[in-house]
Amino acid sequence: MASIANATPCPCQSGKPFEDCCAPLISGELLPETAEALMRSRYTAYTLRDEPYLLATWEPSRRPQSLDFTPEPAPKWIGLQIRQSVQTGVDTAIVEFVARYRIGGRAHRLHETSRFKLTDGRWMYVDGDIAE
Repeated sequence: MASIANATPCPCQSGKPFEDCCAPLISGELLPETAEALMRSRYTAYTLRDEPYLLATWEPSRRPQSLDFTPEPAPKWIGLQIRQSVQTGVDTAIVEFVARYRIGGRAHRLHETSRFKLTDGRWMYVDGDIAE
């Protein structure tokens, strides 16, 4: 797993230092208070290749057994833009985002509308629709 210096700007592009943004969520010190905060921390976890955090924040009935971080060249995550974040019910929300990354010097985009569910006081990623 990669690491990030605490004073470094958070990869989720919140404008906050990593230590004041996603670090306490990924470490388990704090729980994300919103679906958007969970989305941002999951993006950061992807930049770190933090499989345990990603799996722990995935709704259990939809969670894969594991994530494959072995393909080479590995993606280099270079940016996150939140397009919208909407609470759709008392315990549900959607977050539309565009994540940019490079593989072998070539730029790519992942545009997804993700669904989240609040279960026992914890936001969990359920699934998402990827825009072509």
